[in-house]
Amino acid sequence: MAAAAVRYLRSAGAPASAPGQPHPVAPLPRPALRAVGADERGPVAPDAFRRVLGHFASGVTVVTAPGVDGEPPAGFACQSFASLSLEPPLVAFMVARTSTTWPRIARAGVFCVNVLGAHQEDVCRAFAVSGSRTADKFAGVRHTPSQATGSPRLAGVPAWIDCTVRAVHTGGDHLIVVGGVEALGADDAADTRPLLFHRGAFGTFGD
Repeated sequence: MAAAAVRYLRSAGAPASAPGQPHPVAPLPRPALRAVGADERGPVAPDAFRRVLGHFASGVTVVTAPGVDGEPPAGFACQSFASLSLEPPLVAFMVARTSTTWPRIARAGVFCVNVLGAHQEDVCRAFAVSGSRTADKFAGVRHTPSQATGSPRLAGVPAWIDCTVRAVHTGGDHLIVVGGVEALGADDAADTRPLLFHRGAFGTFGD
């Protein structure tokens, strides 16, 4: 397990485990809330926040990790992904603090970012489910171990980035996960039009 993931798990209040044993994982507590006084402007309404930020078009990825201690592999659909640094090569993704998939990725200490192509909307929808259906996400989805970490690399993706967890930061109701890039690749010969998400709908570039 990457040292950064261990530090995150300890900061989350998980009790220490014996050497060689997996660290118990508990969701981080929600951030403290403060009442808004009568003379203060209220916070931005969540619906307005989603509506306005939905105008920012983004690509779509699936972040995956290998299973640990007999668990199946983990994965979730992620729009909040970005390149972070060239030297050293770092990327970042954001995940909700309530995510049931993130603790499994943290235990693995590694992940692979699968950049989805325009033809993979069904793959995105499969990995967007949560809760009890988590184990079914890989059903019917072809994948092979990634080059450096063994995380699932999904078949047919235009690009993939194989990473180790370097740091985890809190950001409101989300976590900011920084990954060090260990290997990466792209299928430059294929039709590499991306799958895009904009104002609640999928799309892609036209000709």
